Amino acid sequence: MAANASSRGVFIRETIEVARRCGFDGVDLDWEYPGSPKEMSDLGFLLEEWRHAIQMEANITKRPPLLLSAAVYYSVNFSALGGGPRSYPVASIKNNLDWINVMCYEFHGSWDTSETGAHAALFDPNTNLSSVYGLKSWLKAGVPQNKVILGLPLYGKTWQLKDSKVHGVGAAAVDVGIGGGVLYYSQVVEFNRRANATIEYDLDTASVYSYSGINWVGYDDPLTTTVKIGFAQALGLRGYCFWALSYDYEWTISSQASTSWIVTNETGASLF
Repeated sequence: MAANASSRGVFIRETIEVARRCGFDGVDLDWEYPGSPKEMSDLGFLLEEWRHAIQMEANITKRPPLLLSAAVYYSVNFSALGGGPRSYPVASIKNNLDWINVMCYEFHGSWDTSETGAHAALFDPNTNLSSVYGLKSWLKAGVPQNKVILGLPLYGKTWQLKDSKVHGVGAAAVDVGIGGGVLYYSQVVEFNRRANATIEYDLDTASVYSYSGINWVGYDDPLTTTVKIGFAQALGLRGYCFWALSYDYEWTISSQASTSWIVTNETGASLF
């Protein structure tokens, strides 16, 4: 779609029409992911034309312009994924989007069953696969702080341990774990209860994991989410978002996150 001006036009018109008909405040683009430098360039054109069309529609209808945002890779640059080195069109993003939802998760998963991993690590002492690295790459590239949203997961990643006695982040594994490698947060809570799992906090990555026998799951809980929100506020970011709210049946993490953000904003305090 994005490679052709005509198809971009159709897509843009239809998204605006649907958003207005349904009473939405705006539109969020989730393209995972532009697979080449050419597709990154096409993304830039799409955003420019989209913003122009949104403003034109608002001028004609005398209504507030629709918001326009996009979900993006955790880092402004791609190196680990296929398609060759490429970077997001930062200038177009700065000029045309109201904000970006930076997906600070999926750093580890079923594509590597050799070891456990903190799939949404805030820090990583050994690699660039961390929220800190990714967020700072966007800011360093020139995206304003008030246009950056920290994306947080409400699910965990599971592995089967090679040795139940060796269970830290990065421990040897032999396969994906229960749930086919993924558990919603509420399922993690249930696993911990039913299996009487041991829960550990990993300070190096600011994440939590639990294990029972050879079953291992890495995830975020209310505490690690609060730490991440504190970091986002220390960076001056616009806010945070979750994928996905429905994975937390009791609203445990989302409620804690909302309280943490409000308290910190009201007091001016920071966790860092």
